[in-house]
Amino acid sequence: MKRRKWRLCSNQIGQQEAAMTYNVTNSSSATFMLSGVPGLEDFHFWIAFPLCSMYIIALFGNFVILFIIKTGPSLHEPMYIFLCMLSVVDMLLATTTMPRMLVLLWLDSREISFDTCLIQIFCIHFLSAIESGILVAMAFDRYTAICHPLRYTSILTNRMSGRIGVVILVRGVTLMVPLPILLKILPFCGHNVLNHSYCLHQDAMKLACGDNQVNFVYGLFVIISVMGIDLLFISLSYVLIIKTVLCLSSEEANFKSFRTCAAHICAVVLFYVPLIGLSVVHRLGPSTISHISIHMGNIYLLVPPVLNPIVYGINTKQIRVRIVKMFSKKRYSSKVNCNPNQSTGL
Repeated sequence: MKRRKWRLCSNQIGQQEAAMTYNVTNSSSATFMLSGVPGLEDFHFWIAFPLCSMYIIALFGNFVILFIIKTGPSLHEPMYIFLCMLSVVDMLLATTTMPRMLVLLWLDSREISFDTCLIQIFCIHFLSAIESGILVAMAFDRYTAICHPLRYTSILTNRMSGRIGVVILVRGVTLMVPLPILLKILPFCGHNVLNHSYCLHQDAMKLACGDNQVNFVYGLFVIISVMGIDLLFISLSYVLIIKTVLCLSSEEANFKSFRTCAAHICAVVLFYVPLIGLSVVHRLGPSTISHISIHMGNIYLLVPPVLNPIVYGINTKQIRVRIVKMFSKKRYSSKVNCNPNQSTGL
């Protein structure tokens, strides 16, 4: 009798272990559950409308920047080439996240497949690394223009700008490809609810039921080697810029020099402050600050694509003048079409 009970218990334990093993080995075919805005679940349908407006503004604003630079021969300089790169990355970053968020908020579609989540993780982190590299290139451009104005055209040629862009692209691909691969080999089981409305590496790796130490270390290495080093170079360039500007004799020259950097400084603050805050909050870990990480993540991905074209449109004189001319021409042509007698003088 005792032997029979022991066999029954051992069979039950074996079945449970087999079920757990099945769940773990088939985790790649499972799905994650995305989260919406915490505490405002009843208002998701209405929250989607301002997010949709932000997405449209981001696409329209960055498209206007690209159109103005492309159609303006005087704007085909390294500074504006980097700005074009930034606009393209912002449009892609917004398209990677916002449409899926709108589906979640409007249709309450929370499920996302494991492979789709990995693709989104790569796209978000890859584009973030590209944007960080472009901000470094723009800081180098401002440093060269202010500290070495006579050598600016010989140092930063269009060919050099293209090479810098290729280096930024290769670095992003090389460092970000391992992120989804390392997640792919992790076993996932049980809890599958993500904290954000999209997939992030640091969010997904916490759901693994195996040892994620390698993912944690590599994620930290990527943050330090990309965002950390980039921010260090940007800070160093502005230290040298400030040192050069303070040596100028006239206050007007000082003001003009700082004004040329205003748009770039705003772009750096908009990108790095929420990014650093999100990384710190995710690595602190307590569930009591999960709402902070969610809001930080939304600001980090949604705000820069919307505000960057506005900031550069206001603070960059050449772009601002061309925007005014473009819309004033459209307004004048619409008036002429509405009153054709005015154009003929009748």
